[in-house]
Amino acid sequence: MRKPSIFWTILVLTSLVLTSFACSNGAKPTATITAADTADQVLIDMNHYVTNDGVVRARVRADTAFFYQNTQSAEMRNVHITFYDTDGRETSTLTAREGTYHWASGDMEGRGNVVVVGAGDGRTLKSEVMRYKQATNQVSSDQPFVFDGPGRHIEGQGFTSDPDFKNVTALRPRGTSGHFVLPNQ
Repeated sequence: MRKPSIFWTILVLTSLVLTSFACSNGAKPTATITAADTADQVLIDMNHYVTNDGVVRARVRADTAFFYQNTQSAEMRNVHITFYDTDGRETSTLTAREGTYHWASGDMEGRGNVVVVGAGDGRTLKSEVMRYKQATNQVSSDQPFVFDGPGRHIEGQGFTSDPDFKNVTALRPRGTSGHFVLPNQ
């Protein structure tokens, strides 16, 4: 019987040492848990109406929605929300890359290139994050924003507003808003 060459002996020993080292350092395969893995339900092309006392207050649409029973929330992708006033008339529309909807409270959050356009006169509000609180019927953000409306341009570091964007309170605002004349003295 022929003896193995020194090259093959060194190769086998090196492989054994490296294998035992790799196994002994505790390296484990990684696992990624995605939203789809933990969701109780997954909806494609979701379309949901939010009502209050029988009146439609918002229409929530998303390409994909992951529903979680424990937190009573849904994580959505490619979000489109239309808001309505107490008479059921459209007031504004929000679009975002993703968002969260809490169905117990009716609260919503849009994240990623959030744009809200007011119905009728083209008021536009842009930010990276916007939140809607149904209990107070207010839209807000703690992120930088830009608001453009007829005769107005406002930028700031955060804001609170009604869904119509008629009453906007801004943090560190700057911009322009129409013209006015001071009285003569």
